[in-house]
Amino acid sequence: MGEDRVLEALRQEAEALTDAVSGLSEAEWDLPTRCTPWTVRDLLGHVCVAIDRLPGMLDAPAPDGAAISAARYYRPDDRFSPRTDSARIALAQERAAESAGGTAFADDFAAVWRRADRLCRAQPAGRTVRTRHGDAMLLSEFLLTRVVEVAVHGLDLADALGREPWLTPAAGDAVLALLLGAERTAAADTLGWSRPRFLRKATGREPLDAAEAARIEELGIRWLALG
Repeated sequence: MGEDRVLEALRQEAEALTDAVSGLSEAEWDLPTRCTPWTVRDLLGHVCVAIDRLPGMLDAPAPDGAAISAARYYRPDDRFSPRTDSARIALAQERAAESAGGTAFADDFAAVWRRADRLCRAQPAGRTVRTRHGDAMLLSEFLLTRVVEVAVHGLDLADALGREPWLTPAAGDAVLALLLGAERTAAADTLGWSRPRFLRKATGREPLDAAEAARIEELGIRWLALG
């Protein structure tokens, strides 16, 4: 997926998430999510941290070439180990605790993604970045992983809040292409699932029965290790 398209998908999904969390009550901010032990507030803290890595990456020297794709970024190595997960949990909670309140945190999230969007749009075509795990990636490929973060955790937040998902078509299609490969996304429509339901099933957020599991296997979905 081209950098312009993935940036637009990220912008639309982040904007939808901003709208969804603006005006939440304090009780709603403290609701538990399926991403234990995170509350709604903590989970938005995690998404904030995930996007706020971009400015520092863009300030750093660009690697000579890209070695890792978005799909390979999710390989199950030390980045998803218990030790790394513990640090990820604590960092999200720390970010959430910095906010002065729910409304202020929604505004902070909006400022974070808008800054990242502005900086990324100023980058030259083919820009490479190095992740905190040491992966050399095209910026467009790393941005796709940020779409995954905002889209999939957006489903987690919607479920925690008891709301209909706000998943945008652009983000849903981008994550679907990552899971299936761009040339096979049309095959997903044979399942008759909405994009939110597909992503819940494909990321283990909704159980598969035997027939569904067999069909998913036939489609050759790239299962992602998600922290």
